[in-house]
Amino acid sequence: MLKQVFILSCTAALITGCASTEKVTPVGSEEFTSNLASSQAAIIEAINTQCISATPEIVALNEEVQQLKLQITDTLTKQSEKMDADAVALAQLNEPPQCPESAITDKFVLGEVESVFIDELKAAFATRIDTGAESSSLDARNIVLFERNGVQWVRFDVMVNGEDQPGDTFEHKVERFVRIKQDAEQPEDRRPVIHAHLQIGKYAAETDLNLTDRSHLDYPLLLGRKFMKDIAVVDVGQSYIHGKKDKQITTKVK
Repeated sequence: MLKQVFILSCTAALITGCASTEKVTPVGSEEFTSNLASSQAAIIEAINTQCISATPEIVALNEEVQQLKLQITDTLTKQSEKMDADAVALAQLNEPPQCPESAITDKFVLGEVESVFIDELKAAFATRIDTGAESSSLDARNIVLFERNGVQWVRFDVMVNGEDQPGDTFEHKVERFVRIKQDAEQPEDRRPVIHAHLQIGKYAAETDLNLTDRSHLDYPLLLGRKFMKDIAVVDVGQSYIHGKKDKQITTKVK
């Protein structure tokens, strides 16, 4: 546009300033002023014409600029969101793995020794909680097997009145028999097994007990791993966590 104005200005100056080589006619100030005004008007009109004709192009350029601005803004927003998502993912990867919830949260804790009440015998026993033993056993004397209506039963005595007093006699259906080998040099011990319901403090449970003479051992009742599996854990540094019964059967004062 400036080039066109410059050309028009030069043309007007040449038209105004050129004269016959044969005769030069001086121009008065009024005529010069009039010619200058005419040239100025022509230049302004040419400029306005150019501006009017260029207006649609300018509008189109403005629209393209706005579209580019929107595209740039949208691209920057998407890049920012992607960077935020990548940052979150990276932070999660850098986080230390969370330990699973403790598997013992729903289990109760037993001490090395507990007082256990057996419903079938209506008596509480000083009990050794032994993770080294697989099965559970009860001190029983004078064990006699017999049949009742074609079913195997067992009769046995439990020293509920103390070692120096006669024991009470109980009868119970035999669930099965187990073979226990405590010493490589001794034969296997075939023991009858009964099912019993236990209470330890406020907790109730049930398990199988094999019957054997435990008079030579410290505790008349032993609970092994099969009883504790899935329901209890053992703190060997404690005893009688769930309380000690005043009248419990024991073979050794603890």
